[in-house]
Amino acid sequence: MTFSSYDTVIEDGSREARGREREALNHGIDLLTRLGGGQLVPPQDAEALLFVRKLWTFFVQDLSSDRNGLPEKLRAELISIGLWVIGEADRVREERSTDVAQLLGINIIIRDALA
Repeated sequence: MTFSSYDTVIEDGSREARGREREALNHGIDLLTRLGGGQLVPPQDAEALLFVRKLWTFFVQDLSSDRNGLPEKLRAELISIGLWVIGEADRVREERSTDVAQLLGINIIIRDALA
């Protein structure tokens, strides 16, 4: 395998990973939109928030890995955002907050940045 074909494989893998991340974020955004619109009933509401929490827990774990190829400063900023999302999802699930709009907004911004 030549270096140029190796680079192509790496780029294709990164593109596929971003695509999967976008799909997962799209699902979370759909759930948050439905939650904010009052379209989910218990236990669907809690399951939606748990999905978002698990998704961001995965992202934070991946970003924490030395194998993650993003620059360290960007990884730290995304980890900070991820920890906020996890905490906010927990607050909404525990009924200490009812504001889903900020959660939704952050997920949309991150999804759109993956383009």
